[in-house]
Amino acid sequence: MSIPLSPYLERELRSDHAGETGAVSIYLGIAAVAKWRGNREMLALAQMHGKTEAEHLAGVETWLPAAKRSALLGPWRLAGWLTGALPALFGTHAVYATIAAVETFVDQHYQQQIDHLVRQGGPEGLLALLRKCQADEQHHRDEAAALAGPARHWLLTAWCWMVGWGSEAAVVLARRV
Repeated sequence: MSIPLSPYLERELRSDHAGETGAVSIYLGIAAVAKWRGNREMLALAQMHGKTEAEHLAGVETWLPAAKRSALLGPWRLAGWLTGALPALFGTHAVYATIAAVETFVDQHYQQQIDHLVRQGGPEGLLALLRKCQADEQHHRDEAAALAGPARHWLLTAWCWMVGWGSEAAVVLARRV
């Protein structure tokens, strides 16, 4: 779109674009391992959620000009792929817990942006896009959390904490670069 964005919205959309790029890669990593392991359940989840994340990425790309996107898209893709592939090596329980951890952070991240737009206003249509993305991410989080269940090995708990922390750190960096 050719609508000028405030510096705040430009930074936030750059972080959204980087995040959705990473999210697409998370599901590519899960799908690669699921195919290798012959796990149809995990593959179906990766394909379904990956399609939704690709739609989010396309939506953000309509708002953020290519010149304003993160210069670190390659590392975001690699980090996303590893964030999906590594837990997939340990099975569906680890995948579900990882998705729940990522989407918990993403829900909060989108909520901050939505709150800003509600208070400050913004370009018409952007709020609707962010609300749609947030609703999809909440659905992914809730579905994954229900499938993961409450029991977690300490190593998986530590992994999920690292994923949440890494997501937060990635947003801070993507806002700048």
